[in-house]
Amino acid sequence: MDQHTGRRTQADRDAITVEIGYAFVSACFAAALVFCAVYGPALAFGLSPAVEGVLAVAGGLLAAVVFILRVIHLLWRFARRPENDGR
Repeated sequence: MDQHTGRRTQADRDAITVEIGYAFVSACFAAALVFCAVYGPALAFGLSPAVEGVLAVAGGLLAAVVFILRVIHLLWRFARRPENDGR
């Protein structure tokens, strides 16, 4: 960030854009893994429809929580990094 005007440089804006994109993509991947881990047994073992429904809801809720936590963690970590990291 430019110390005199308080405006972000193009490099700062690009870094933020890349970090947001990375956070979103990695959070989607992590959420998909969690959903598959929870709902997978329903597909593999042919469980009853009631159990499949419970696993689908539980998998969806856990996947949403993992997604949100991953995005928050990555963006918070990015915001707390030192301004001058030697580049």
